[in-house]
Amino acid sequence: MSGFLFVVPPLVGHINPTVGVAAELTARGHRVAWASADPGLVRRLAGDEAVVFPCAGPVLTGEDGVRPAELRGPEALKFLWERFLVPLAEAMAPGIRAAIQEFGPDAVVADQQAFAGGLVAERLRVPWATSSTTSAEFTFADALAGMPKVADWLDTLLHDLRGRIGDPSGTADPRFSPHLVLAFTTPELVGAGAGAGAGSGAGAEAGDRIRWVGPSMAPRPAVADFPWDWLDPARATVLVTLGTANTDVGARFLTECRDALRTRADRVQTVIVDPANVLGVPPDLDDKDVLIRPSVPQLPLLERVDAVVCHAGHNTVCEALWHGVPLVVAPIRDDQPVVAGQVVDAGAGIRVRFGRVTAPKLGAAIDAVLHEPGYRAAAERIRTAFRAAGGARAAAAHLEELAVGAPSKEAP
Repeated sequence: MSGFLFVVPPLVGHINPTVGVAAELTARGHRVAWASADPGLVRRLAGDEAVVFPCAGPVLTGEDGVRPAELRGPEALKFLWERFLVPLAEAMAPGIRAAIQEFGPDAVVADQQAFAGGLVAERLRVPWATSSTTSAEFTFADALAGMPKVADWLDTLLHDLRGRIGDPSGTADPRFSPHLVLAFTTPELVGAGAGAGAGSGAGAEAGDRIRWVGPSMAPRPAVADFPWDWLDPARATVLVTLGTANTDVGARFLTECRDALRTRADRVQTVIVDPANVLGVPPDLDDKDVLIRPSVPQLPLLERVDAVVCHAGHNTVCEALWHGVPLVVAPIRDDQPVVAGQVVDAGAGIRVRFGRVTAPKLGAAIDAVLHEPGYRAAAERIRTAFRAAGGARAAAAHLEELAVGAPSKEAP
């Protein structure tokens, strides 16, 4: 029996893929615990019985904790790193160190954006794996080759962060474990050359240690009162969602989606996820064509939809393709443009411009993925690859191998 400590940021999309892996390890008789700045969120997603070591989160006040909706490109990247990722790592580090010392894991599983997990594990001589919940980082190194100033800035940030919370003599990039990188996708979506350059600054290619395990699917907390009998089998169903972190910028886009799909109500039903009620629709509105809900049981619903319109969030894209469902993707920021490009390059969907697309253009894109067979064929090809990759079972097997080969855990 081995022990595994999962280090995760307080983000739903980064916790969900690890839930199934943790459950699989537990079923195999291993000890599992978590370290997080939001223990309540982990228990909501992983179950009330989850063992969670609390960590501090970054202290953000006023506008410091709210990213302006208009930020894009390098400015958005700068905000993400300087205002969230680096402060999160510094805040979590003491709690992670305490968790490792108390729980005694044979391996740490650190999310790719929870830098403190890898840095503290390296300092304490505990082997660690990267949980890569977005594949965008595998092509990020290539993108940085054309932006040397941005690359140097990131290198400096990570070097200084290591000096504060990690082993100053260490060399590992905390985004890419030198031992094992679990990629919750496959090359059929990411592209055959993905990972070849990632992590090269650490002295080795990430491709040598990436394990393409595909999506890790696990049961989710139930969403009460979803009206399953509302779905009309005589019409196609389209799901529209912007995930859990984009409620501040979605009003215009969701309105255009609603308008585009209403004009197709004779042949299409629509489910729109609107957690902040930016559309202003009363929850008890009787509408046979467009259902607007604050949340939906996404995995069961994907079994019954014919297309998804989304922000190109990695989890939503992978969950749709796991079910062979083609997409219309409208990336907003962060890794979403990269993931949207993967969808288009794989032939499984169409990309539209989030900030400028109109209802007629959205409608045309939705018609295409619904009725042109190439998009569904590509989505089903990726579905086959995803399911063959092994998911949580494959990830757990790789982690078992890492733990068995664990070196001494004596701290310097």
